[in-house]
Amino acid sequence: MEQYDYLNSVINDVKAAIEDLGEDEKKELAGLDEDGKKEYIYDLLFDDDRVTGNASGSYTFNAWEAEENLCHNGDLIEEAARCFGYSLNDLTDLGPEGVDVAVRCYVLPQAIDKVLEEEEDE
Repeated sequence: MEQYDYLNSVINDVKAAIEDLGEDEKKELAGLDEDGKKEYIYDLLFDDDRVTGNASGSYTFNAWEAEENLCHNGDLIEEAARCFGYSLNDLTDLGPEGVDVAVRCYVLPQAIDKVLEEEEDE
């Protein structure tokens, strides 16, 4: 089984979500400095099911798929647990879909940084 690349997946979802922003949101985003853009995008997407699954508690809406995403990502799961102040046992009590969401939320700031860096380079 191939290791699921959370960062790349969330980067792609962030790009798609930014493309789907309404005109007013795009104008507001364009008027912000880099830190403001990061915060604005983070606030919009943290609870976006298309990006993190945090609003509903599931990105995949499928426990099996979430579990497959988690395979071979133990270090990332541990990092997410520490970041959010959970023990590994507390986090795993959320079930595979909840852990999948936590990892997506954990990598979201990195994904936003990468997307904005790419936009800046273009």
